[in-house]
Amino acid sequence: MNITDIQSQIVSLPFDMGGPPASFAGKAWTHLDILLVRVETDEGLVGWGEAFGHAGIQATRAALDTIVAPLVLGRSSGDIAALTRSVLHATHLLGRNGPFVFAFSGIETALWDLAGKRAGQPLARLLGGEVRERLPAYASLLAYHEPALVRRNVEAACAAGYRHIKLHEVTEPAVAAAAEVTRAFGAALMVDVNCAWSVPAALRMADAFAPHDLLWFEEPVWPPEDVHGLAQVRARGVPIAAGENTAGLFGFKALIEAGAIDVAQPSVTKIGGVGEMLRVITLCEAHGIRAAPHSPYFGPGLVATMHVIAARVEDPLVEVLWLDMEANPFDPWIRAENGHVRLPPGPGLGCDPDPGVLERYRVGDIVRTA
Repeated sequence: MNITDIQSQIVSLPFDMGGPPASFAGKAWTHLDILLVRVETDEGLVGWGEAFGHAGIQATRAALDTIVAPLVLGRSSGDIAALTRSVLHATHLLGRNGPFVFAFSGIETALWDLAGKRAGQPLARLLGGEVRERLPAYASLLAYHEPALVRRNVEAACAAGYRHIKLHEVTEPAVAAAAEVTRAFGAALMVDVNCAWSVPAALRMADAFAPHDLLWFEEPVWPPEDVHGLAQVRARGVPIAAGENTAGLFGFKALIEAGAIDVAQPSVTKIGGVGEMLRVITLCEAHGIRAAPHSPYFGPGLVATMHVIAARVEDPLVEVLWLDMEANPFDPWIRAENGHVRLPPGPGLGCDPDPGVLERYRVGDIVRTA
């Protein structure tokens, strides 16, 4: 069961978002870059994980290849809790949130894939849950800014079968355009503004969005760790969602104790993996907080989240980015059909990547720690 080989690789997948691409750090965002982690044991088993990167994917990969992978090499793949404690303690002076935790998240997810394969069980069943054939999903739209483009993409998502739509818009006219469509389709509407505003500005925007009856208002306050500011916005009567930028169990404990959230959004590729996400969900259950994990991913991060949701979330809802990919090594499991995703039925995560797609879209070399 000992870990003998860890590999990292990046695949870059072209996509169309239904509008002009966003830009970050001066570059147009036209490709989804996924940092894949492959872990092999002395049994010959292979597990797959995904580490958060986005525009900082090279930083996460450097943390993985130079620090985190050497720390886990030779260790038992079966004692996931002990390995988590050991690695996160070893790297805590390098940051309790950020590239080192992201990197370990990818390895930890691969360890759960290995555990399921070793047991011959899908991850959802290994976690004590039901292996559901389908799970409801919501379309997570990227930012279009123009109300006409927002309307067009919301109409397309509703026509594709989604009955939950999330925007990444920061103006009332854009949200109003979407709300007109979702009302016509009987769909729920959420808005994520990615920590856009000060508390006074967030209060004003909560009032502006109030007529649109949002299912939740996501991360309205900057900085995201201002739990008391977030609680002030929640006091306006709008349900608040947050957590994708929260550091571990105790970060969520602070959110809950401040009365800041109605919906908790742990992210498996950022928080430390499956185990830490399960701890957060248990905390939420004890406090009557809904768990709706953050999962705008297209690899093992999304698939692992689907298994956790199937096993542990009472009111399941899976986040799926609204865009059209040219190809994906985890097809067809990462694509929604009629507003639902299908849970891979095989052991572990239930699906391994297509080697031909990996080869075609890989950027740079595979880095191996063995």
